Amino acid sequence: MGEGRRGSRFGAAFVGLWLVAGIFEGAGACDRRDDARGGAPPPPPPAASAARDTCADGGGQDTDPISAPFVPRAAGGYCLDPQGEPKTYGEQGKLSMDDVCTTAFDGECEVYKRFDLDRVVVIRYVDGSGGPNSVEVNLSRFKTADGAYAMFTKRVVADGDPARATVKPLAAGAAGAASSSNAYVWRGRYLVELTFVTEDTKMTPEAMARANEQSTGAIAKDIGARLPGTPDLPPAAAVLPSASRLPLGVAYHPKNALGLTSIGPVAVGYYRDGDKRWRDVAIVRSSADEAKEALRAFRMKPGSTPVKGVGDEAVQVVVQEAPDRAKAEYVVARKGTLVAAVGDEELVLDPATPNGALAALKLTRDEKLAKLAALLK
Repeated sequence: MGEGRRGSRFGAAFVGLWLVAGIFEGAGACDRRDDARGGAPPPPPPAASAARDTCADGGGQDTDPISAPFVPRAAGGYCLDPQGEPKTYGEQGKLSMDDVCTTAFDGECEVYKRFDLDRVVVIRYVDGSGGPNSVEVNLSRFKTADGAYAMFTKRVVADGDPARATVKPLAAGAAGAASSSNAYVWRGRYLVELTFVTEDTKMTPEAMARANEQSTGAIAKDIGARLPGTPDLPPAAAVLPSASRLPLGVAYHPKNALGLTSIGPVAVGYYRDGDKRWRDVAIVRSSADEAKEALRAFRMKPGSTPVKGVGDEAVQVVVQEAPDRAKAEYVVARKGTLVAAVGDEELVLDPATPNGALAALKLTRDEKLAKLAALLK
């Protein structure tokens, strides 16, 4: 999850470090001649003065009419690069969506497309003080808010354990997260990904984290406040209880989840209480008949057994999302248009761990049923 799990989408955290050194022959001799004449030291190079004035005129402009309303010219002491211009891909863009995979995204391009990505704008902010730092921003638009939110949780949670996350919640947009060199913002159909880049080879990780928070964090909050769309979570994600849920502990799947196909959208919450870990699952349908079909997918799994007295109908099933993954026991129930489930946290189910030790990490069946009944309310 987050930066520690899979790195930045812009490639190797996009925190490139380059050293540009210039060797000027005879500089020492010139200084000595100036000193001998008693002259004043030479003025600073023009390039240095220009760097300090980078944002003096307010910064560059986002010339893309679609994204311009969401993009501040300056924030956090940084401004749009006056020497640059936005790169636009996809719908009403100068470049095609195929170009996104080769010039904008470093890996996982097909994941974005699977979530119905339809437009990308790439912009760059530079340090107004003339420092060797910048912030790269990808503003991605999806066909639906579900697709954008799913990609946000994919960036933040991925397939890792939220309990070991390197990203932390960020108050930006409808949902936000930040690490020591990245920030992510979701709202409506938009996902914003920001990466802090420095050319300072002597910058410590602690200094980078501070600089990232001051620059990337400020830009993320400003853009997040401007993005269109409601701040409300998708219905399935909104159903998940917040008590005992790990920070940023939600994964959202538009179509397939838990080893089942065509049951989405599905929201999966990651929970912890002491040593015990578990997952809550929520599926919200527009009609009871559609919810029945979603529950039927669980009932058709081999070994499923009916459970009485919970919701309108309920089953107990064993879920194994892939042959190399642990088996997790779930209780699943439907009430009206809601299908909910409570199950084991497979990430702590190491087959090599003795059963006695595993029991301390899992909810009992009665505990699952109690949480499921509360979730159905």
